[in-house]
Amino acid sequence: MTEKKTTKECPLCSGDKVIGGTCECNSEWRGTQDGDDWNECQCSPEQPCPTCNGTGVVET
Repeated sequence: MTEKKTTKECPLCSGDKVIGGTCECNSEWRGTQDGDDWNECQCSPEQPCPTCNGTGVVET
């Protein structure tokens, strides 16, 4: 008898396939200058979900 595989929405990324980046802002960093303005935020990029490998679903 073969076992039927079922899938469900990935619990880590909620089916979105990626984990969104986050930004943190702090006026003490004074990281980069864009023209006359200073960019005081540091952001991490979106990443493929490590639990579902970017598929949005996991096999159960």
